Amino acid sequence: MKFIGKLLVYLLVALLIVMLALYILLQTRWGASQVSSWVTVNTDYELSFDKMNHRFSSPSHIILENVTFGRDGKPATLVAKKVDIGLSSRQITDPLHMDTITLFDGTLNLSPQTAPLPFQADRLQLNNMAFNSPNTEWDLSAQKVTGGVSPWQPEAGNVLGNNAQIQMSAGSLTLNGVDASNVLIQGSLDNGEVTLSTLGADIARGTLTGNAKRSADGSWRVDNLQLNEIRLQSDKSLAEFFTPLTSVPSLHIGRLDMTDARLQGPDWAVTDLDLNLRNLTLSQGGWQSDDGTLSMNASEFINGSLHLLDPIANAEFSPQGIALRQFTSRWEGGMVRTSGNWLRAGNALVLDDTAFAGLEYTLPANWKQLWMESLPTWLENLTLKKFSASRNLVIDIDPTFPWQITALDGYGGELQLVKDHRWGVWSGSATLNAAAATFNRIDVRRPSLKLNANASTLNITELSAFTERGILQATAAVSQLPQRQVTLSLNGRGVPLNILQAWGWPALPVSGDGNF
Repeated sequence: MKFIGKLLVYLLVALLIVMLALYILLQTRWGASQVSSWVTVNTDYELSFDKMNHRFSSPSHIILENVTFGRDGKPATLVAKKVDIGLSSRQITDPLHMDTITLFDGTLNLSPQTAPLPFQADRLQLNNMAFNSPNTEWDLSAQKVTGGVSPWQPEAGNVLGNNAQIQMSAGSLTLNGVDASNVLIQGSLDNGEVTLSTLGADIARGTLTGNAKRSADGSWRVDNLQLNEIRLQSDKSLAEFFTPLTSVPSLHIGRLDMTDARLQGPDWAVTDLDLNLRNLTLSQGGWQSDDGTLSMNASEFINGSLHLLDPIANAEFSPQGIALRQFTSRWEGGMVRTSGNWLRAGNALVLDDTAFAGLEYTLPANWKQLWMESLPTWLENLTLKKFSASRNLVIDIDPTFPWQITALDGYGGELQLVKDHRWGVWSGSATLNAAAATFNRIDVRRPSLKLNANASTLNITELSAFTERGILQATAAVSQLPQRQVTLSLNGRGVPLNILQAWGWPALPVSGDGNF
């Protein structure tokens, strides 16, 4: 019995010596090389590290130095100066589930090709790491990342797992082509649902703060988002700039505040923009809202040839449409003011009170073509319930028939200018007069026009102007049917008899002044 006892003691001592030798060898470069080779040869992964450290002051932690890890034949998933692996009693039943994994000073590349990873941890901690997630829905590149994921349970196609709490900061970050710095993110993952409870960053020389939630189907709910002093330049057109907002299944904006923003694209710009938007949902190319509001103002807005100065807009959204409480702006040297409603039923824009004052407006060269084009789906009808014009200058520089109207005044009501997506004067009445005008280089004074329209006919009840030595007067009726039949009554008293020739009429066989 004594012999057997001594033998067991010797065996135990020998085992302890072997274990001590292995413990020492594993902390040498030779031991690190042997472990790396074994993992590389016997698994689907490649591993290399220079040295393993273990201290009895922290018995549950193993530290690997200068680590490179990845799948066979793929770029390295992890390159780190140091990896601290925290162990626990769980390794007895689940050897690849760590207590903590802390990565120091390196790069973590995560993509669908790198997952699933063979291990998990109650917490993955990053310390001054670079983080790359290319070829995914969120094309992400971040530097100086510090933070953690708890628990970390990577799965195929989802490197962060399905359920986790996230808290991270990054010195710089690029997400889907958008650059940011000093980024702070706190949130959670829950079976495809992403909650960003705290989001903050310096972006485009300004700041961004807010919170949001992304559903499993890709829909977003932004409860609060604040953008301050943004200075953003884009190479996209205005329509392309807003494309990301319409590319998701649904986007709900609880509250969006933008202060002192300056945005610029190839043919558009807005400066000193202040905006407050509440309770609006964008989905399937349209929008929905029960009690949404929009309030915005800017110093300048440019979109192609449209140039507004000091625009102010206030609107309310409802299931029935948009109530435009106020729109004012300086435009073309003058002022524009209006209010009204856009009605979802019938896509009708009804402006209650519209005023133009002091404009100096030159019509676009293709205005006749634009007049004949069909308007967008959202604008089927346009009606001015009341309008007024004061001291306006309107110019057409068409070289075949240039004209100009000076000091144009006017008023009218119930004037329908769009019907079935087509421009026209479809109903209502208007009175226009001016101090002077020039039509194809022929000057007239005090031109005046009165008209009224209904479903069948546009009636010009008065059209007059003084020439150099007489007066022209006319009435007309234009059919609203596609044939556009015209009935015209024109007379002149004491006018040059060749005056109509400059306006496209055949030459008369007589000359001088006279009546017709």
